[in-house]
Amino acid sequence: MPSQRVEFPGSLGHALAGRLDTPDHAPRAWVVFAHCFTCSKDTKAAAYIAQALAAGGYGVLRFDFTGLGGSGGDFANTNFSSNVDDLVAAAAWLRDHHGAPTLLIGHSLGGAAVLAAAGRVGDAGAVVTLGAPFDPAHVTHQFGAALQVIESAGQAQVSLGGRAFTIRRSFVDDVNGQAQQQRIRALRRPLLVLHSPSDTVVEVDNARRIFEAALHPKSFVALDGADHLLTRAADARFAAGIIASWAARYLPQDSAPARPLTGAS
Repeated sequence: MPSQRVEFPGSLGHALAGRLDTPDHAPRAWVVFAHCFTCSKDTKAAAYIAQALAAGGYGVLRFDFTGLGGSGGDFANTNFSSNVDDLVAAAAWLRDHHGAPTLLIGHSLGGAAVLAAAGRVGDAGAVVTLGAPFDPAHVTHQFGAALQVIESAGQAQVSLGGRAFTIRRSFVDDVNGQAQQQRIRALRRPLLVLHSPSDTVVEVDNARRIFEAALHPKSFVALDGADHLLTRAADARFAAGIIASWAARYLPQDSAPARPLTGAS
């Protein structure tokens, strides 16, 4: 499927790197995909899912949050709220340049971000989470003993996925102050929760809590045997197939086709 690099301004004023994966024809709908914590738009899960959705007729914008991947800015200056703002900026850019985002998809902490951002993206008619935590503060479990250093010294180096990241107390304070349960309850749009029962990073009980907090219509699909990062192509493509079939029910039936691709900006 065609794939195009794009760039647009993020919430903190830095250029965010994105990629558009599209079918050979005008997309039936546009999607924004938010990656996992400290990941990038080019992780296997993001790439596999975007490509599979494109093969199903969807146009997908996946992008790097500020300070990650190919995006500008310093990760140490970001927090969960700025990630949510980046997501809203991505949806606005997609709307202005190609077509309104009909579907928001988020993986892991990116799933928590789409739940938080959905109320600010009015044209997104449905939301999907993959391996998402119920409470964004769940991510602090990955900091281990460094969490105490962050709280006492104001910041610390934390090893995540084999890479060192500076985490500041402002990040911890921000992620601990999210009213996520109220946001999920107020979502009032179709929600699909996908989670692996064997997820060892974000336990599957998080999916139960998200599902119970949300109002109908809502659906849950177990990604049996998958790991948290969906590193196996078969798992990511299975998830993409479920998403594409489920989302088709909620696409506007009388809307005009999305605008064809134009040059990157």
